[in-house]
Amino acid sequence: MNKIGKQTIQFSSPPYILETSSIVGPKEAQGPLAKYFDQCLEDEFWGEKTWEKAESKIIKENVNSVIAKSCIPSQNIDYCFAGDLLNQCISSSFGLREINIPFFGIFGACSTFVEGMSLGSIFIDSGAAKNVLCATSSHFCSAEKQFRFPLELGNQRPPTAQWTVTGSGAAILSNTNLDKVCPQVTYITPGKIVDMGVKDANNMGAAMAPAALDTLITHLQDTGRKPSYYDAIITGDLGYVGKEILTEMAETQGYNIKNNYNDCGVLIFDKNAQDTHAGGSGCGCVGSVFSGYFYKKLKEKSINRLLLIATGALMNSTSSQQGESIPGIAHAIAIENLVFGDGGKKQDFGNK
Repeated sequence: MNKIGKQTIQFSSPPYILETSSIVGPKEAQGPLAKYFDQCLEDEFWGEKTWEKAESKIIKENVNSVIAKSCIPSQNIDYCFAGDLLNQCISSSFGLREINIPFFGIFGACSTFVEGMSLGSIFIDSGAAKNVLCATSSHFCSAEKQFRFPLELGNQRPPTAQWTVTGSGAAILSNTNLDKVCPQVTYITPGKIVDMGVKDANNMGAAMAPAALDTLITHLQDTGRKPSYYDAIITGDLGYVGKEILTEMAETQGYNIKNNYNDCGVLIFDKNAQDTHAGGSGCGCVGSVFSGYFYKKLKEKSINRLLLIATGALMNSTSSQQGESIPGIAHAIAIENLVFGDGGKKQDFGNK
């Protein structure tokens, strides 16, 4: 493991992403990626009395699913990295309090999934762990209740607003592939906090896009790679507004990402049919889309080189009420099939 350039880490023995699992809510189950998720729920409560309890159940059941799929006994998993959007990450800590695995509760807002995978990869490549579990969750109803308005008010949502994904993503990282053909984490580029003064909590794409740009350019400069090296460059939660801003800002800096760039918040919903305005967001957005869709594309080798940049808005309800701006963060992780086989054809992710 070596630090290269300003802030990128290159792994000497790239950790394997052994298995993933995803659970999503009913709205996500009506979206274009529905068939890729492991489980789609029929209602927001899933048999629980509150949305918060439902979210804890979602991450609990998804973690159980990824452990079962990996065929690694839970006692052989060294550490768990997990987080969510609720105050003090209660969805993760309450949902996973019975798994009996050493637990790191982490917070990076919507960037938490890639933050967890980054930390887990460091643990594995350093020799501190053999197997690591990474998970996140979010829930539309619990997030609206905490950050914006009670759903009962029926407030009008502006066009720049994003829809928090009800869902969870989970992954098992390992120092061995167990005779499976698995993609590997080759580089991580932890992001810096970037604050351009955006204060509108209903326009988080604009608040997070500058952080995504900073991390993207840093990663490319540190590694000496061009955007075209990757079959897909995917951000986590910028939605339509943030995606457009990032694309334009990158071009002004001399980086053309139009041909291979898209965003999980754009992909998970049908904007017109589902009335999700600027697209999806939340810890469960990048978590479920990677764990459900992109991991399968990597496994089948229809893509071989993925740069996943998860973005987060580092604010809460109190900071917004006090008139604070919204700092952004973005963490990048390069995931590659180091043995390509016969696949590797680039795909069109809806960019024209």
